[in-house]
Amino acid sequence: MKKEIHPKYFDKAEVTCACGNKFTVGSTVEKIRVEICSACHPFYTGGDKTIDAAGRVHKFKARQAKATSKKPKAKS
Repeated sequence: MKKEIHPKYFDKAEVTCACGNKFTVGSTVEKIRVEICSACHPFYTGGDKTIDAAGRVHKFKARQAKATSKKPKAKS
């Protein structure tokens, strides 16, 4: 590594989320503020909800069921 060209590294940089969760990571910034973290993100908390806009999921499942229920054409 070349000397005096790299930023200072903080082993215990504090990350603060808008939800109030705090944890430490290694970073070149001493304090980090984030809007969303693993403690409040729906993907990690399991609170995600599927929004069915205009029955798209139902339409897809109907098409899928129709495609799998078709019998193969008989050769003449």
